[in-house]
Amino acid sequence: MNVVSIIFVLVVAFLAGLEGVLDEWQFHQPIVACTLIGIVTGHPMEGVLLGGTLQMVALGWMNIGAAVAPDAALASVASAILVCMKGASVADGVASAMALAVAGLVLTIFIRTITVGIIHLADAAADQGNLARVNRLHLSALTLQGLRILIPAAFVIAVPAEAVQAALEVIPAWISGGLAAAGGFIVVVGYAMVINMMATKELWPFFFIGFVLSVLSGITLIGMGILGVCLAFIYINLKPEFNGGGGSSRGDSVDDQLDMIMNDYE
Repeated sequence: MNVVSIIFVLVVAFLAGLEGVLDEWQFHQPIVACTLIGIVTGHPMEGVLLGGTLQMVALGWMNIGAAVAPDAALASVASAILVCMKGASVADGVASAMALAVAGLVLTIFIRTITVGIIHLADAAADQGNLARVNRLHLSALTLQGLRILIPAAFVIAVPAEAVQAALEVIPAWISGGLAAAGGFIVVVGYAMVINMMATKELWPFFFIGFVLSVLSGITLIGMGILGVCLAFIYINLKPEFNGGGGSSRGDSVDDQLDMIMNDYE
């Protein structure tokens, strides 16, 4: 593996660590991180397959209250390095991602504990009106988040491929199979969460139509996606509040609604 590819992989790892808290460009999402690492290492197909599989798993990973979700960034970057640079299979990458996500969770808690102290220093600098110091402290906290993924990624890169393969072969089949089954369960949880957020009595028919079409027909996922987009456009165009038609006060302008209220009052 050439030096340029390694540098690009480390850059992706650093950006994934930043995006774990920024959520602006989504570099920490498996489908993005694994695909980018696959491209820069010359294994785009493996990167896409691994990223797509892990993305389905990561749908069920989210922070709820004080509970911190498993770290998708470290799981994505480290498993992509194992698959695209060390010769591991996609199945082994998915299985290892489960353990890596838990390890990343520990690192996340550790780094966020450190940043609490940085925040107090930034508060003190803000009280003194030292905005330059506030900016430096802010960037230092973000840098720690990037190093949280970059340092483990560099360690995985430094490990010889033979050692990685030997370690994967030592793992019993019942452990790798159990992790793969657990990943499948988490995918179902992720879909359930998405459905709960979108579930309304108006959208349930579209869900069942898509489910029936996917089971009883030979339509591919791409075809189902195109069909879903078309149904969404039809639904929006038929809704009065979206196409400017009558039948709902939500489609009226603010002035019209105020006029209606005043007429009712009079």
